[in-house]
Amino acid sequence: MLPAPVIGVLALQGDIAEHLRALESAGARPVAVRRPEELDAVEGLVIPGGESTTLWKLAVIFELLEPVRKRIAGGLPAFGCCAGMIMLADRLLDGADGQQTFGGIDMTVRRNAFGRQVDSFESDLRLRRIDGPALRAVFIRAPWVEETGAGVEILGADQRTGRIVAVRQGPLLATAFHPELTPDTRVHQLFVDLVKGQL
Repeated sequence: MLPAPVIGVLALQGDIAEHLRALESAGARPVAVRRPEELDAVEGLVIPGGESTTLWKLAVIFELLEPVRKRIAGGLPAFGCCAGMIMLADRLLDGADGQQTFGGIDMTVRRNAFGRQVDSFESDLRLRRIDGPALRAVFIRAPWVEETGAGVEILGADQRTGRIVAVRQGPLLATAFHPELTPDTRVHQLFVDLVKGQL
């Protein structure tokens, strides 16, 4: 049996505690990451939701923008949800002036595509690579994927709009919704399996 992988949660803003709990339930050894030396010790990284421009600015302040970029470019598995999906995108629409991302997934993401906070919603969603009943997906000021490159696997789309809301490219996974806000840990389990090299 493989040892539990050490998976970091980028602890700059967002649902950090919820991701740590979900990862532990999914069989990982989760740790909070706020410094480059903490990043060096992980086998995978979760980039939580929050506000993508704030996340970018905090990554600069904490001297993590370039280290995270380099680890992702070097093959570090990463999972981004909501703002984390934005941070994993190679291209942005409706970004703030000069806004930068970690990049890694060959996709174009539109910020706040589903609307403002008052337009937040929940829906049932079926994802490729996840068996069983539909997931309850929580969308909060969520982005969507406008287009993907040839190497990106589309895992799921919103039923109402048909917009892409979950993707994978190699060791990178991204969702427009917040799986950490429900008791269902199957998305985190998918990421743990990806970190273990089982996908």
